Amino acid sequence: MWGTLDLMRDLVALPKAHLHLHFTGSMRPATLAELAETKRVRLPAALLDDDPLHVPGDDRGWFRFQRLYDAARTVVRDEATMRRVVAEAVADDAAEGSVRLEIQVDPTTYAPHVGGITPAVEIVLDEARAASQAYGIEVGVIVAASRLRHPMDARTLARLAARHAGSGPGQVVGFGLSNDERRGDTEAFAPAFAIAARAGLTLVPHAGELLGAAHVDQVLDHLHPHRLGHGVRSAEDPRVLERVVREQVALEVCPSSNVSLGVYHQMATVPLRALVDAGAQVALGADDPLLFRSRLVDQYAIARDVLGFDDAALAGLARSSLRACAASETTKAGALARVDAWLTTPAPALVRQRGPAQPAATRVGP
Repeated sequence: MWGTLDLMRDLVALPKAHLHLHFTGSMRPATLAELAETKRVRLPAALLDDDPLHVPGDDRGWFRFQRLYDAARTVVRDEATMRRVVAEAVADDAAEGSVRLEIQVDPTTYAPHVGGITPAVEIVLDEARAASQAYGIEVGVIVAASRLRHPMDARTLARLAARHAGSGPGQVVGFGLSNDERRGDTEAFAPAFAIAARAGLTLVPHAGELLGAAHVDQVLDHLHPHRLGHGVRSAEDPRVLERVVREQVALEVCPSSNVSLGVYHQMATVPLRALVDAGAQVALGADDPLLFRSRLVDQYAIARDVLGFDDAALAGLARSSLRACAASETTKAGALARVDAWLTTPAPALVRQRGPAQPAATRVGP
């Protein structure tokens, strides 16, 4: 529903870094439908309708989410498709004003179709370099292990990530640990993270979404992360949140994901304000737009329209995302100066769209 005219700055024009985006989950719904038809893959109807995924925050809900995600993966069976997924993800982020994208991939699923985990990673890296040049934003890659596989597999991926480590476009910039936080032994993955740390990679395990603050504490103890994928439930324990702030661990908060996965029942209860007020460095992320039907700019719109962040606070979130990214200090400094310019430019008249999870406001006129 359209509301009144307000003076608001364009969220697309706000320079920002996107630090929490999964490879398959970045796919455009139209691309998924086209590939399924071309490859004669029958997909669950929930992947093809226009409604975002909503599941209960329990094992059953996570199973449904993972089943749909795995179904989407079945269309990614060759190099050309992998390249297309990367190129379209970069194009979409560039169109939303991202100046830096760090896309996360577990190459294990795609390896059988392209000759192994090394070719799978190298395909993503090569396309990330090409897309960086084509769309004018820097793209780094995070190699992620899965909690559902043996920790030795994680060590293999960490060594592969280390061989391609760097901070520039089309290089591996980080090492992650994804999938259901309730599975696996966190401490058992510490050797893999030590390998990645020695290579200078940014350490970005998932924690603090499906499990609470106690799990954040455990991940901090054993994996020594620079960022946490999600980490939003740090807000449940002041001591843990204070530790996150003290150790300067950035949080990749994904409001749409939190609500879609039943962690919070509505956008208004996502504790983004509490995290920021406590001094946490927060970078907003879209997580899996394919399933949640919500991209990065939508997360900034939620912060503004639902959680009450003004333009200065939104600029603060953008700055946090840039400071937390793995780009060079020169790249960060240039992007931070552009955020300052965004904030000092007079706000044009924009049409504010009301209601939860609305897209970013749109300019009035041409």
